[in-house]
Amino acid sequence: MTNTKNNLENRKLYIPQMSYEGARCMSAAFQSIGIKAEPSPDSDNRTYELARKYLSGDECLPQSITLGNFLKVTEQPDYKPEKTAFMLPTSNGPCRFGHYLPLARKIFQDRKEDVLILSPSSSNGYEDIGEQASDLVRTGWRAVVVSDILRKLLLKTRPYEINKGETDQIFAKSMEIVCDALSLTNISHSKRMNQIVKALKQVKSLFNNIAVKKTKKPLIGIVGEIFCRLNNFSNDDLIKVIESLGGEAWMSDVSEWVWYTNNEEEIRLIREGKRISFQMFGCRLRQKVMHNDELKMMSVFKDDFKGYNEPKHVTQVLEKSRPYLPREGSHGEMVMSVGRSIWYYEQGAAGVIDISPFTCMNSIVCEAVYPRLSQDLGGFPLRVFYFDGVQSHIENDLEIFMELATNYLSNKKN
Repeated sequence: MTNTKNNLENRKLYIPQMSYEGARCMSAAFQSIGIKAEPSPDSDNRTYELARKYLSGDECLPQSITLGNFLKVTEQPDYKPEKTAFMLPTSNGPCRFGHYLPLARKIFQDRKEDVLILSPSSSNGYEDIGEQASDLVRTGWRAVVVSDILRKLLLKTRPYEINKGETDQIFAKSMEIVCDALSLTNISHSKRMNQIVKALKQVKSLFNNIAVKKTKKPLIGIVGEIFCRLNNFSNDDLIKVIESLGGEAWMSDVSEWVWYTNNEEEIRLIREGKRISFQMFGCRLRQKVMHNDELKMMSVFKDDFKGYNEPKHVTQVLEKSRPYLPREGSHGEMVMSVGRSIWYYEQGAAGVIDISPFTCMNSIVCEAVYPRLSQDLGGFPLRVFYFDGVQSHIENDLEIFMELATNYLSNKKN
């Protein structure tokens, strides 16, 4: 089987739901180059049931959910392996994420099902996508930023809504509006950006018309493993529990992780003696284009996101982490979680929750650092919540945390 765009054009591509909004927007990006794409099925108990038939129990929670939802596709009445594709990125390093792709491929080979598992990568020039790879990469970046914007609007509005459920309804409507713009075919990047900005202005108007209370609730920063913190099913809807207990969640963006990997690429090129090279020129040119695109989309909400200041550059977060986990010896989510926790503290948050899969290396390291960090920040509440797919009752622990956060905020004001 050859992984070519021609092969992909004859299939329906399923995007893993790291977050629903992210999968919807990325599906729209693929649709913009003529590929049929949609999010993988929603997660439920059947997800775990299907995945556990093939897993040993040592795998992390995101792998179980991703695999289980792919297997749910195989139960659909119209499922045909030769007409099906799954997107599953991969990575190097010690994180178990690198095992997702080879294991998934082995499972479907053992099932003798000719599905295509797509793993787009800059290392092979995105050859799986074909000649429109560069268009997809740029539209895909815009999809990431758009999904981050929608999530920000949802989380900053829903805790204050007067008419319960209205924010979720507007969020769903907004998703349709922005995905329509992202999925347009056969138009230039500049015209697509104009359509995206137009769509975002509609979204801004919709959210601004939601009736809200004027009170301000304790702001809780959310860090941790990227899948688990974004996937509501994997974390037992922890964000909604925070809201039900009188808090407001502020979650780290997916775009922040993209900027981190871009910065790591620069560091690697410098380490290889390529500070002045075509590779470095390409890296920085790509980042400039990405930055300009991000500014155009975010500028629509300049007033809406006041009080939710984001770092101007990811190195600001990395430098905050340095006294605890310097980037030269620590990598990935552990560095970002610690640095981002300090950022939240400086922005006036009442506490930080780290959402992670059980046995996740990154959060185990962070959990060892957080007591010292909390002490250095005057008792700033920091707590890791682990999830392993077993039904848990987090309300009691969250009630305690929210009480600590409220007391911390009150004492800080006094």
